[in-house]
Amino acid sequence: MELEFREGVVVKHPASERAASHGSHPAGPARAAARWLVAAGILGWLAWRGVTNLDYHWQWYRVPGFLVQIQDGRWTPGLLLQGLWVTFKITGASLALSLALGLITALLRLSGSVAGRLLARIYMELVRNTPLLIQIFFLYFVVARIFAISRFWSAVWALSLFEGAYASEIFRAGIVSIARGQWEAAASLGLTGFQTYTRVILPQAVRRVLPPLTSQAVSLVKDSALVSTIAVYDLTMRAQSVVSETFLAFEIWFTVAALYLAITVTLSAVAQAMEARLRVRT
Repeated sequence: MELEFREGVVVKHPASERAASHGSHPAGPARAAARWLVAAGILGWLAWRGVTNLDYHWQWYRVPGFLVQIQDGRWTPGLLLQGLWVTFKITGASLALSLALGLITALLRLSGSVAGRLLARIYMELVRNTPLLIQIFFLYFVVARIFAISRFWSAVWALSLFEGAYASEIFRAGIVSIARGQWEAAASLGLTGFQTYTRVILPQAVRRVLPPLTSQAVSLVKDSALVSTIAVYDLTMRAQSVVSETFLAFEIWFTVAALYLAITVTLSAVAQAMEARLRVRT
């Protein structure tokens, strides 16, 4: 029997259990790596069989010209990178607005106002239970015509409203997870409700919800592809125009998929790193 001090508590570990646990660690990563290698091998074999059996003339050498171009001795972005930049702008603006809408909705749901809770509930139920594509069409063909909103901002508002409804639940869960003693301590110090949220509750809640919010940003990047349906020249719309002119369907769409994959994998890695760094001990 071994004794270990952990955070002021004495924890007992049988020597046999500790030895067994130490002996089992090296096998875990090796087994996981073997699974990934087997899965990669199977996917590679399926891809090779599909390519060899497909009666298609591949022209990958033409793809780089749609990523970068050389004009007057200078490197300039091609059509696909131009569309990718529009996707970044739409995603960035939508992310900022969705976070603001999500926080406001979460605070309304936790407020003592019956009207505020009802308004927040109606917003959430309408947005979360209707398809995003329908919301984009409604905002662009109906609301944008009334208020003279451009395609770009119609797409931004549609994505912001959609993602904000989900972000509100993340914010609400983070606020509710704060211990009751924190609220009582703030009240004992004579802080107002606004001061309690801004100085005590939200700083702790944001630390807890930052990783899932980053994961929500990954979903936002993928959902942004739908804005091509209202002729916003993002990455997907640029790809459609290139395919219609060159008939390089497989090459262009595989390239677009690789670009989206690179963005989402990077954001997912950031989310995992933040989750490991900001994990709250319970």
